[in-house]
Amino acid sequence: MRLRRAPLMSLLLALGVSSADARVRLGEVLPAHPWQSAAREVVVVYSHDCGDLGPLWQAVLDSGLPVRAVNAEGVTSPAPGGLSAWQGEAATRFSRDLKVSAYPTVLLVQEGRILNAWEGDFSGALE
Repeated sequence: MRLRRAPLMSLLLALGVSSADARVRLGEVLPAHPWQSAAREVVVVYSHDCGDLGPLWQAVLDSGLPVRAVNAEGVTSPAPGGLSAWQGEAATRFSRDLKVSAYPTVLLVQEGRILNAWEGDFSGALE
């Protein structure tokens, strides 16, 4: 029998083991956005040139938390089925106000404040 971690714990472990140098500041309030905030949620900020984000999207979706997709930098790139990506100038401004240094960026947000941040390439397995 194979033991599996709880999905949220797996996501937190993956986000916490980043080699990227995040400039997003923990504890800051999210900039203005078009969605109604949840008590705890995951925000994925990405662009068209991130490559294959399939494993990252799966890990985020498996967290069990509401997921917000932000497609920045003006070139449309779809989010996985069931997610509607926020796009356009306002989405890019959101990314820049956060001081995102690399796409994709994944934020764990609690009550509107950034609890954890991860930026860069995702190549880890969440098993």
